[in-house]
Amino acid sequence: MNSINFHPVILDPEKCKGCVTCMKRCPTEAIRVRNGKASIFYDRCIGCGECVRLCPHHAKLASYDLFECINDFKYKIAIPAPSLYGQFNNLTNVDTVLNGLIAIGFDDVFEVGRSAELVSEASKIMLDKGKIQKPVISTACPAVLELISVKYKNLVPNLLNLLAPVDIAAKLARERAESAGISKDDIGVFFISPCPAKVFALKNGLGVSKPLVDGVLAISDIYLRLLPAMKNLTELKPLSKMGAEGLNWATSSGEATGTGTGKYLAADGIENVINVLNNLESSTKLRDVDFIELNACTSGCVGGVLNIENPFVAKARLRELSKKLPNKLNNLADVGKGLDFYLWEKTPDYREVYCVDENRTTAIQKLIEVENILKDLPLVDCGLCGAPSCRAFAEDIVSGVIPADTKCLRLVNDDASLLLDKDAK
Repeated sequence: MNSINFHPVILDPEKCKGCVTCMKRCPTEAIRVRNGKASIFYDRCIGCGECVRLCPHHAKLASYDLFECINDFKYKIAIPAPSLYGQFNNLTNVDTVLNGLIAIGFDDVFEVGRSAELVSEASKIMLDKGKIQKPVISTACPAVLELISVKYKNLVPNLLNLLAPVDIAAKLARERAESAGISKDDIGVFFISPCPAKVFALKNGLGVSKPLVDGVLAISDIYLRLLPAMKNLTELKPLSKMGAEGLNWATSSGEATGTGTGKYLAADGIENVINVLNNLESSTKLRDVDFIELNACTSGCVGGVLNIENPFVAKARLRELSKKLPNKLNNLADVGKGLDFYLWEKTPDYREVYCVDENRTTAIQKLIEVENILKDLPLVDCGLCGAPSCRAFAEDIVSGVIPADTKCLRLVNDDASLLLDKDAK
């Protein structure tokens, strides 16, 4: 799923101080610190944005397209994420944001919240059919889908094989423009994203045969352009066709409640997600749950690092805004598409990134070497060596990432301390 030409996170080496904060918090051990600077194993990166969120020196930057890219197309369509609305204080009408998007250069808008309501209904159908192993795991968060693809392959049969709401929105928005007589070549579809994982997924076409959008913009960038445009609006055209159900997808449990099942679990924050996946893979305690919604970001999509507002403040704002909306405005019957329209066009790749060697025999030999190295390590996962754990350090040696004679700095420092103590006596 990873692209050689696109990475969800970029490192600024000049700002990096080698503090290992990012390395210790990366959920897939994709970061190393060597020679005082961090480096990223992009084949392991899931775009969760934890390193961007936590870096005290702002050395990690989330990737997204510049706003000016919309000018490559004559007809520009914005598909805003529901979390966008939570960025604005005292917002009482969603149409204010949508009309603002038109004012800053878009020709049309299609809310992702609209398609979220359709995906909720499609999810109900999939759950009722019972063809997916329970508990069914949502795939709407691409960082979670990537995490499962690299670390929890036993849970692949539990994955809900539906496209994310943003993909459905892109397909429907493009179709609407074409039905209005606009040439395919003139249409540009642009998602306004809360997180780098969605940027990455849409750039690479996660679950689809080819990418469905022409660009992915950051909410933080669009927000700064929208503020003055919204203040200068003289009239509001009725553009919104999203209900509270679609808006609630921006926050944790919003998707799960939309499925209509009472037996659901919703967890947010990458550490909590990992705990749930570990429990699901190793025990039977969650087997009585029908649906599991997992969001890598705290509070759900409102916690994405491309947002402006504190996620808890944004969540409170959306809760109040949802009271002003009808419960649901979009139904599968009204769209007139079969269930196939909402299903994955292709199964995402489940890549092997932790294998020490492709040859099985060689891999076994290398794993034995790893265990032998571990016998001489302190097993405290201090990070002084520039690897997130002692096992990762041993694997780096065996895989040739670092020289075979690389020493554990904790042991070296402890030995030096012992010598100093002897001298002192």
